[in-house]
Amino acid sequence: MAENPRARKLAERIQQIIAKRLEKGLRDPRMGFVTITDVRVTGDLQHASVFYTVYGTDEERAGSAAALKAATGMLRTEVGRNLTTRLTPQLEFILDGIPENANHINELLRTASERDREAAQLAAQAEYAGEADPYVKPREEPVEPGDQDPGER
Repeated sequence: MAENPRARKLAERIQQIIAKRLEKGLRDPRMGFVTITDVRVTGDLQHASVFYTVYGTDEERAGSAAALKAATGMLRTEVGRNLTTRLTPQLEFILDGIPENANHINELLRTASERDREAAQLAAQAEYAGEADPYVKPREEPVEPGDQDPGER
């Protein structure tokens, strides 16, 4: 089923509003370098899931999560002022797992590449168990000088 176009537009607008507000800064000292990566709004436009990433350590991530949770009401008010909808959606901030997933995929690709190199080295040193060409070839009968091919007459 296709996504609701109005929900998609509302999600884009909410992402812009929150990103601008975070760019201005919050008074909370726990707030780190936060990037809003995606916003998803339900079909009834009542709930918005805001995905974000934080640049830094695990402590900075935890501090930023607490700061966003504390600032949810203020950010919802900011969203409500800038939207032309009758109701302002509830905001839920969710730490985006994309960077961790990308690092995990890169590690898997690196491991696969190393295994491919090892397999190529083993293949280069490998020898055939039997003959190099295992297929049976038809026997060629020797042609004597007096014999001619019937097609050449």
